[in-house]
Amino acid sequence: MEEYNVTVATGTSEYSGTNNYIYITLVGENGDSERTTLDNPGLDFCRGAVDEYKVCSPAPLGRVLLVRLEKQRYWVEDNWFCLYVTVAPPGGGTALTFPCYRWLIGNVKVELREGTAMRLSDDTSPQLLAHRKAELQERQAVYRWVAWAPGIPKCIDAKTEADLHQDVRFDNEKRSDFEGSLHYKLAIRFGKSWDNLDDFKRCFWKLRSPISEYCMEHWKEDSFFGYQCLNGSNPRMIQRCKKLPGNFPVSGDMVQGSLAPRTTLKKELKAGNIYLVDYAIMDGVPTNVIRGKPQYIAAPLCLLYEHPDQGLIPIAIQLGQTPGLDTPIFLPKNPPLAWLLAKIWVRHSEFQVFQLLSHLLRTHLVVEVFCVSTLRQLPAVHPVYKLLAPHLRYTLEINCRGRTQLLSADGIFKRVVSTGGEGLLVLAQNEYKVLTYRSLQPYQDFQQRGASKLRSYFYREYSLMLWDAIHRYNTHHHSFMTTEILFRRLSEESRERTWSSGLKYRYVEMHIGKISYFTPPSPFLSPTELITLLSVAIFTSSAQHAATNNGQFDWCAWVPNTPCTMRHPPPTDKDAVTMEMIMDTLPDVSQTCLEMAITWHLGRPQPDAIPLGQYREQYFTESQAQEVIDKFRQELKEIEEHILTQNEGLELPYLFLLPSRIENSITI
Repeated sequence: MEEYNVTVATGTSEYSGTNNYIYITLVGENGDSERTTLDNPGLDFCRGAVDEYKVCSPAPLGRVLLVRLEKQRYWVEDNWFCLYVTVAPPGGGTALTFPCYRWLIGNVKVELREGTAMRLSDDTSPQLLAHRKAELQERQAVYRWVAWAPGIPKCIDAKTEADLHQDVRFDNEKRSDFEGSLHYKLAIRFGKSWDNLDDFKRCFWKLRSPISEYCMEHWKEDSFFGYQCLNGSNPRMIQRCKKLPGNFPVSGDMVQGSLAPRTTLKKELKAGNIYLVDYAIMDGVPTNVIRGKPQYIAAPLCLLYEHPDQGLIPIAIQLGQTPGLDTPIFLPKNPPLAWLLAKIWVRHSEFQVFQLLSHLLRTHLVVEVFCVSTLRQLPAVHPVYKLLAPHLRYTLEINCRGRTQLLSADGIFKRVVSTGGEGLLVLAQNEYKVLTYRSLQPYQDFQQRGASKLRSYFYREYSLMLWDAIHRYNTHHHSFMTTEILFRRLSEESRERTWSSGLKYRYVEMHIGKISYFTPPSPFLSPTELITLLSVAIFTSSAQHAATNNGQFDWCAWVPNTPCTMRHPPPTDKDAVTMEMIMDTLPDVSQTCLEMAITWHLGRPQPDAIPLGQYREQYFTESQAQEVIDKFRQELKEIEEHILTQNEGLELPYLFLLPSRIENSITI
């Protein structure tokens, strides 16, 4: 009789343990072990427990291929979350680890493979090939594609988060925290306008942060306006202006007073010191109606100048795409209230674009495509699955909740945002038509926008450092798995081919940009291309999401700085702007409180956050993989120290891309 030492680890989150019957069978090359009831004296499978057992086999099993776990109900159903199983052979040899990281629900049987990363061509055992096929068939039945709306990415087939499989749901602690904070302050219904700007402080007393307080004090300043174009919640729109757009007739005389001495607009355009933020994508988007009252949007153009002393400052604003008598160009030398209201309108457009495009579309929805494709096409033993899994945690549930609770016909955006309802979908569809794969890669993005030389562009500097670290991590991670051979065989291996080309063609089908990076007719990725694609997935789900999500309360809590809606149309007469007009245009009391509450809810640090590079689940069991992870963590630590050092003493530090504040995945 052969005796194997087995350990079984139970999850650490709430309700991970079980009092149901658990059985185990070891499946080896030469046969199966006895079906063994796992039952020690006392309680087994408690939350966080690692229980030890003996499993016997009448004959040597040879190499253990699979661990078969069975759960059967005892009185009442009690789900169980299993982390992993280890199996040590007779005689005390090296124990093998069989990762699980899934829920066992009901009377169920699951089979686990040993954790060494394997390609399809590495599997020669009929049992392992059959296991791989069965796992994908099961997953494809559970995780299905559906179109949420035409012209935007397809998503997981789930009407609400309750339709999702438990394996991709929030843990109980996360769910309780999320639902508790979401209901905070969302019942306020006052429709009254504020009397003056200082009145906004009346709802600013409890929810605040150092940056939001700085915002409150400095939001009227031109230099602060320019700073937010670089390092605010939407730092990806500013572009170098080589030639003034034909629909933005700014003359040199108009802006001469904003330029440095002894220079001209023509000289500064040639020198590369003039920049543009263009919200043309907002043009023609349907507007919301809130409590029976129409809301308003604009499609501004804003010209900015990198002043040698003052930094980046706005020098001209036009609040529509068609110039004319009713679309004047606002200038800093105009009446102060007119210039202030023009800047408020730009910041209002900024709220729409950053929430719905930079944040929702370009991170949440793009990463959901990676989530569903990975779950449907890659078995858990595949190296790409192991690499991506930690970066896809919770994304399907938060996206489902976003569609039902924020963006639906009766969601929060419909209650408070000027593009709520039909407008948000039209805006997303507009962006989707022009979204490119290159723009998801930082180096390509900054180069295309001509934004590589802007001073104090901390978002650019830190995001490039993080991109380089992630790209090296992906490259090194596969070096121990004969990367070149792995990638060369993509064209030979149907499942890997389905994943890589499936992502590519699903993007093309859904108009996720014109992916000029991949050159038809070849549907397969080279080693360099696949490493870049994986880097896009990890960077987007971590650093890029942090850059747009984590500061939204900071920039939006002082509502006049980034208003969610506007209740009167843009001004057509500079001299007619009054403080009363500004107050009647800005969000009312209810809308202000809702904007503060929802941006606090979405932007606050998550209590169960897992920082970038910290992997609780050990999907890879190879020692070489841990060495690569350790190297990645060390590089992130050096980036953290660099950012902290660079921000010492700054009046307005930029810490949103500190690795310790970036989550591995999109969880909020």
